[in-house]
Amino acid sequence: MRLEAITWERLARELARYGDGLSADDGGPWLALGIDGAPAARTGEAAERLAEELRLLGRSVLVVSTEGFLRPASLRFEYGKQDPDAYVDSWLDTGALWREVFGPLEAGGSGRVLPDLWDPATDRATRTPYHALPEGGVVVVHGPFLLGHWFPFALSVHLRLSPGALRRRTAEPDRWTLPAFARYEDEVAPSDRAHVVVRADDPAHPAWSGLPGSG
Repeated sequence: MRLEAITWERLARELARYGDGLSADDGGPWLALGIDGAPAARTGEAAERLAEELRLLGRSVLVVSTEGFLRPASLRFEYGKQDPDAYVDSWLDTGALWREVFGPLEAGGSGRVLPDLWDPATDRATRTPYHALPEGGVVVVHGPFLLGHWFPFALSVHLRLSPGALRRRTAEPDRWTLPAFARYEDEVAPSDRAHVVVRADDPAHPAWSGLPGSG
């Protein structure tokens, strides 16, 4: 895969302009975009940059972190607090994401999206009110392991870290997650599934694969 140097600011602008011209596959009036990557890749920062550029284009945007859709601790930690397989397979409440985020964006849906459901720090429901997206609104979902669930992203971006960079940029207490990301690479191959790949080994000097169809 040929990658070209880019700044995070230009990346956000290019993605926003491209996304602004997309339509949902089912003909619905809303779009879902995804920023996939390990926590060390800072998907939240990329998602917020993209959201801001979309707002400058006149879009209403809601950023949703998968951290707000983790399962309760009793389910996440069923096999211990540091089980890499459970981290991949059972931490994320994919059913809730489909029900509360992607379902309302379907053609004929309500457009009422729940920004988060569960606070993993307090292990309680967040009770955040629903966000009503107007027609033309966009939801940007970010977090790890997004590309293995067939979520209906009109545009998906994978922030790729080499194994060495992932280890360097992952705090010591969280390095038990490294085998989970190795498994994700082997089983899902996110760089092959994403519409856009961004090499983020050096946070100050990213490189990208370009927009779909540009190669």
